[in-house]
Amino acid sequence: MVVPTRDRPQLLRRAVAAILGQSYQGPIECLVVFDQSEPALDWGGLPAGRSLQVITNQRTPGLAGARNSGALAGTGELVAFCDDDDEWLPDKLSRQVEALAAHPDLTVATCGIVVRYGRRAVPRVSPDPIVGHRRLLRDRVMELHPSTVLVRRAELLDGIGLVDEAIPGSYAEDYEWLLRAARLAPILAVQEALVRVYWHRSSWFSDRWQTIAAANRYLTEKHPEFHEEPRGLARLYGKIAFAEAASGERGNARRWARRSLGLNRGEPRAWLALAVSLRLLGARTVVRALNLAGRGI
Repeated sequence: MVVPTRDRPQLLRRAVAAILGQSYQGPIECLVVFDQSEPALDWGGLPAGRSLQVITNQRTPGLAGARNSGALAGTGELVAFCDDDDEWLPDKLSRQVEALAAHPDLTVATCGIVVRYGRRAVPRVSPDPIVGHRRLLRDRVMELHPSTVLVRRAELLDGIGLVDEAIPGSYAEDYEWLLRAARLAPILAVQEALVRVYWHRSSWFSDRWQTIAAANRYLTEKHPEFHEEPRGLARLYGKIAFAEAASGERGNARRWARRSLGLNRGEPRAWLALAVSLRLLGARTVVRALNLAGRGI
């Protein structure tokens, strides 16, 4: 179980405690990967069948490199990821291992989440137990969150491939990886909310708008299949437009918004980008409202 981390010791302890405290009866190997920070994690005794290893990111600095460092250092047949500010519920791993065992033809299992923002808690569960590649092109399906991913190691290393370390700022590296995974086999989604996902101002990508714009442009270039799914491409263009608007690049925002609306007149991100570019709305106001509803831009 791989936990990438940087400078969030209290949140990290919560994440690690939840992994070590799983009800799953098999062994759990927890690897904490410190990225661009000194390793520091003192821990007392471990429960039977649990191990804890602290390593440093030896690959590209950032979230993608840290995930890969942990995945390569592990030894188990299954690899799971958990962000350092999220929290697995006790039965998360058991439910997913059972689901993969029941579907030997599938490679990746995910589960639902509970989005925590301030005092609000919004459960999000995939409406479908199996999510295919076309569906992921049309819709991010944010319920397939990186902190829910469990993948067979052999397919991770020799089929899907590691997390893309070239994507700008490691933003949407999980989505890009899921797109590659779904090309090989549909994604299994356990329809229970088994991970608490915490949204807050110290999140790695909070307000890093130019990184977000660049990463979404990268996705459209690396995955040409988007050009066969107008709604999915409009969604990415809308995200770019909003990021440009939030950065104050009003002209760029309007150009990307027009491209988005040319593909899908109903793409809400494009309309929000136009409103922000015209200073009718503030970007932070929009993001906060969406977060309160358990959604992102």
